[in-house]
Amino acid sequence: MCEPTYRSRRVPSPGVFLVMDKAKTEARASGVSVVDLSIGASDLQPPPEALLALKESVDDPSTHSYCLKSGTMPLLEAATEWYGQRYGVQLDPATEALSLIGAQEGLAHALLAVADVGDVILMTSVAYPSYFGAVQVAGLVPHYLPLGPDLLPQLDRLTPQQLQAARVLLLNYPNNPTAAVASREFFQRAVDLCRQYGILLVHDNPYVDLVFDESADSPSPLALPGGRDCVLELFSFAKSYHLGGFRLGFALGNARAVAALEAVKAPTDFNQYKGIMRMGVACLRLPRSVVRRDAGVWRRRAAAMVAALREAGCEGVRMPGAGAGRARMWVGRREVWGIVWRREGMRWLGAGRSVALLF
Repeated sequence: MCEPTYRSRRVPSPGVFLVMDKAKTEARASGVSVVDLSIGASDLQPPPEALLALKESVDDPSTHSYCLKSGTMPLLEAATEWYGQRYGVQLDPATEALSLIGAQEGLAHALLAVADVGDVILMTSVAYPSYFGAVQVAGLVPHYLPLGPDLLPQLDRLTPQQLQAARVLLLNYPNNPTAAVASREFFQRAVDLCRQYGILLVHDNPYVDLVFDESADSPSPLALPGGRDCVLELFSFAKSYHLGGFRLGFALGNARAVAALEAVKAPTDFNQYKGIMRMGVACLRLPRSVVRRDAGVWRRRAAAMVAALREAGCEGVRMPGAGAGRARMWVGRREVWGIVWRREGMRWLGAGRSVALLF
């Protein structure tokens, strides 16, 4: 039997989602009807325009070959046009944009592309589970940032020595699992620090359209002064447009970082099916009202959950800021997060009550 290789030995095992899948399977096998709140997979339907684009592509022979490149130019142009309309910054689709087979794939390859084994990455200890595996596979050394009362990392607690040693700052706002939303001022501070110390700010931004406050928006660090010098931002079609199973995303940002990511992806994949990229183009051309409508669905569901928890006697439960992660809540005087990567603290909650949670 082959022994595990160096990189595969570094992957956390068992993975958090494997643990949860096993628990849910066992519960269902015992006759429990599970209401699954342990993963943020959308149950809403993709836009009809996207499905039509895919159906038409299947019958188009020009879509049947390899993509072989950083993504089709129509998708990259649609992505940069969408970004320009949203944030007022016009990016170059040829050098500042790259198609991804989902944002999770993009993040894993980005860490391999922009840092070397032993480099320091600044990140929070409360984060989406796949971040930890991606960091370990890349051989990076995490420096965990403490969260403040606003659930944002306390950047000002970093010393000049720690900043000088860092190669990457990994952020994710709106955040999974805390559902916190970062301000423009926070991102500007992060951009300023990264420019000063030569750090690449990698911002995973799949929940960009799911901010609950209709009067607010989700800032993009790439659009701020100095952002194009030091930011690589990852976007997904899974959350905004419910295309999780189709695996499509895109990266925007610093041209050198985009080129590095493209270089690492080149020997590993031929990118996504062209018909799925056409789905992405159709999505990005939809009016903003479509994604705001869907965010309203998540907002109403979150409000119903918060009301039910309060009625059940859970103290201090409050509405999350976005449809990312889960509501922050107190249960039995202990703070609980929807998904927290602390394997020693994982529990199967409510097997007898038909609710799957993870903390």
